[in-house]
Amino acid sequence: MGNGHQHNHVHIHKHEVKGRNLAFSILLNLVITIAQIVGGLISGSLALISDALHNFSDVLSLVFSYGAHKLSRRKASISNTFGYKRAELIAAFINAITLVIVALYLIYEAASRLFHPEPIESTLVIWLALLGIVVNGSSVLLLKKDSQHNLNMKSAYLHLLTDMMASVAVLIGGILMKLYGWFWVDSVMTLLIAVYLIYVSYDLIKSATKMLMLFTPDFIDIKAIVREVHKIKGVNKLHHIHVWHLNEEELHLEAHLDCSEDIKMSEFNVLLEKIELVLFKKFNINHTNIQPEFKKEDPKDFIVQD
Repeated sequence: MGNGHQHNHVHIHKHEVKGRNLAFSILLNLVITIAQIVGGLISGSLALISDALHNFSDVLSLVFSYGAHKLSRRKASISNTFGYKRAELIAAFINAITLVIVALYLIYEAASRLFHPEPIESTLVIWLALLGIVVNGSSVLLLKKDSQHNLNMKSAYLHLLTDMMASVAVLIGGILMKLYGWFWVDSVMTLLIAVYLIYVSYDLIKSATKMLMLFTPDFIDIKAIVREVHKIKGVNKLHHIHVWHLNEEELHLEAHLDCSEDIKMSEFNVLLEKIELVLFKKFNINHTNIQPEFKKEDPKDFIVQD
């Protein structure tokens, strides 16, 4: 017996993510990174250099996101039967990890500087922080819409948003240093930037990890799926179930179906269509692969340890 297997892609209205917005953001961030590194070295501001480092990690992550975005559009082949649809998940995961690494480095540097504050050229810090706010703000606006539909774009968007907030922190620090000569503020602002980076990375790492590990999505209740499918006439028991995200747009279900009668394959096709409709309408599962069985001797648990 073969597998019942059908795509329901016709029902899906996908948001088309724009790669060119990402490319433009890469260019903008490259300019600000160079400006901030030079400015940070001249002024002696660790907060400015930390912001530049964060910006440079953005450039790398944006390049990575852009490459993953392009890869994910490639067609499937004999050697890559799913294509490169998971490339963006990998990019999102790596981007989130780089945010944490940058944050830990900044905490180390800021802690050592906090006890030995150094004089800083605050005017240069203020102007470069303003430049950072304008550039990152523009990039954030470019990617805002895409970030709501795609984890990879969300990781790039978060990099840029934290950059903009970091530039705001650097600006505040620059003003306080100029007015009061509080050079220790530079280290405090760096620490705040770093802590915020770790905070925003956590959810992203968690989401990407769950998808890469093929965990059942949080919003899916396998017992509820079984209850609904068991209501359909001709179904005896749905078992050996796997539900996972291939990427953010594709939700897969794979299962064995014990039929209540020894039906013909043409009759199973009709039964399969009913099951797929229920799975799509009630659980948003758009790709099903169901193995038909009749009184087969195998484990009938919902979850079977392979």
